[in-house]
Amino acid sequence: MSLESQFFLLMKFVIPIYLLAFVIYTGRAFKGPTVVDVILALDCMSFDIAAFMAVLAVYFKSSFLIGGAVILALWAYLIDIYIAKYLVSKEVGI
Repeated sequence: MSLESQFFLLMKFVIPIYLLAFVIYTGRAFKGPTVVDVILALDCMSFDIAAFMAVLAVYFKSSFLIGGAVILALWAYLIDIYIAKYLVSKEVGI
């Protein structure tokens, strides 16, 4: 069995796990008892989508998806910094 066929076999198990995690995060985002739970769920969703895009980029052998995944991960990190600053000091700015 070649490495490529093993990778495609692994993708049959990885993709449903990512989708299940996304459904769980969505449920927590809508049902979260506190604002922090909702923020954490949305943060996990964005990083999960970025990782999923990276896996799909390898699967489809496309470099365009990697660029989108990196930009999404950096955007989510930037939003995390601003939300954390707002939750701590109730102000957003530099």
